[in-house]
Amino acid sequence: MGFHDIAGAVCRALTVRKDGPSLYDICDPLLLKYRGGDAHLGKFYRTAIGNPALRGLLRRTGLPALRDGAQLGALQAALREARDAEAPDWAAIGTPVAALMEGIDVRHPVPAAAAPARAPAGAEIERVIRACGAHLLRSYAKNGFIPTYAAFNLIGDADMGGRELLMALSGLNSRGYKNSTLLFNLARIFIAHSPARALINPPWRGIAEPMWQPMQIRHRSAYYDAFFTEALLSFVETGLASGAETSAARGAIADMVDFCLRISAEEVPSHDGSTVNVITALAPLPHPRFSRFFAQIKQDLGFGIYVPDCDTTACSFSAATQAGSEHPILKQPLLDFYRGYQVRSGANEPRVTVPLNDNIDYEGGVVTWIDNLAGDRPYGNDLDPTLNLDILEVSFRNLKRWRILETPQRLETVHRIIDFQRRLVESGAFRKPRSHIYYLPELYSAYFGRCYAAFIALPLAAQRVIDPGGAFAMIRAQVLLYVQQELIAYEMNAFDAALALMALAHLGAEVATFTPALHCIVASFGEGGRRSPYKAYEWNKMKTPTRILVGGPEVTSAFVLMALALARRRMASGE
Repeated sequence: MGFHDIAGAVCRALTVRKDGPSLYDICDPLLLKYRGGDAHLGKFYRTAIGNPALRGLLRRTGLPALRDGAQLGALQAALREARDAEAPDWAAIGTPVAALMEGIDVRHPVPAAAAPARAPAGAEIERVIRACGAHLLRSYAKNGFIPTYAAFNLIGDADMGGRELLMALSGLNSRGYKNSTLLFNLARIFIAHSPARALINPPWRGIAEPMWQPMQIRHRSAYYDAFFTEALLSFVETGLASGAETSAARGAIADMVDFCLRISAEEVPSHDGSTVNVITALAPLPHPRFSRFFAQIKQDLGFGIYVPDCDTTACSFSAATQAGSEHPILKQPLLDFYRGYQVRSGANEPRVTVPLNDNIDYEGGVVTWIDNLAGDRPYGNDLDPTLNLDILEVSFRNLKRWRILETPQRLETVHRIIDFQRRLVESGAFRKPRSHIYYLPELYSAYFGRCYAAFIALPLAAQRVIDPGGAFAMIRAQVLLYVQQELIAYEMNAFDAALALMALAHLGAEVATFTPALHCIVASFGEGGRRSPYKAYEWNKMKTPTRILVGGPEVTSAFVLMALALARRRMASGE
């Protein structure tokens, strides 16, 4: 948004005619000051919803529906129960909020058709690779790690309607997380009806959302370090890094692998009664490198407990394997542990307690969150298809180490994950954002390419045992159709283009199909200004408690670097 657009949106929000009770008319009497009950609900309200900036934008936005005294009374009664009840009925509490969510009209972006593009020269591609690699190394040297950022989009996620709100309130375990989900979703109703909507959720080009929000939380996680490890390995392999850059990259890789496997390791109970070392989503302070301000805000907002997750564990093990690590933790056959978190229809307890993507069949999939030694599971549990690709990918890289072909139980676990992916893709559901919890369909496509590359690197005999039904060939064909017909045929931003290019290159598409993505990446170079080659975009997200985007300029540089390195290799081989 330009300055005049921002100023106009702010002016309209401050001067709009009030047409019904505002968010603060409803909540201030109940949550601003009170004694007894749940203290966190009020703290969250004052910190996140009642802060001066948001209060100024929304104070004149009223809801006409709440001029109905019965509807207003039901909403305030629900908030009182959330505040005062020792064991609240969250389904009942969420019902009046869910009823108000029907008119918020939040939709996924629909890009326009793309204009014809020209293929950039090899020198242009190499210039971008060098710049992105230098950006990552410069950031590491400055910060002592490569940061990633989190930003809140208060309009919420297009896949979170009233039905999904009730799912979340019923399935999440932490009361603080339920509080934040309730109040964020109440606030988004008013935002959707306010002129401030244009300021909070402006339109953008492409699919992945730009992270333009002014308040972003810088942090470090093993998941990100694993990803940056792969990016720097890719930079070194291109041969375009200078001697000094190669040395710096190897030092950063060693440090990030250590951060993943040692600093972020956490012992958790396995389902056979043993304990296993996995990788936590967020290591204890000071390792996440939050500022003091944001560390306190995180605590106040109810995000104090983080538990390990299956995706961070899989990606950390994979990156360390690619980096040549021989750390003892890698000897653990993760499939034995993941088997306990694998969904078996009708045979075990319902593992997916927050089924926001219940349009897909979960059978054979592995859920996200891992119980810690204390038994905490603050987010309940969900199931993401892309996470399951990462489990397959790390299993292929450790096929011999974990004796997967020789161990029937491990091979069965792999077969069931592949069958889960086969059904997802055969149904066409992988193309729909609703089917994914933390990612977009375009990232699923790029990560399938990454998984497919690890699969076809195996001996043919091993491939036949792992995939006797040819599921990978079918999925490859469908993902290529999606990328060619629904992604690169329309306007993209640099992040979209990098994901498309990764999928095309990994999946063996014709080099001629690379042109739209290559053109977009090279034409967008420099959009990040003096500090970075590219802007920050949505890499992954949380849908609860509201739409929280994770990404950063360094993330974009890393994806662009890896995509161009893959494309350059294919172009040089003439395949």
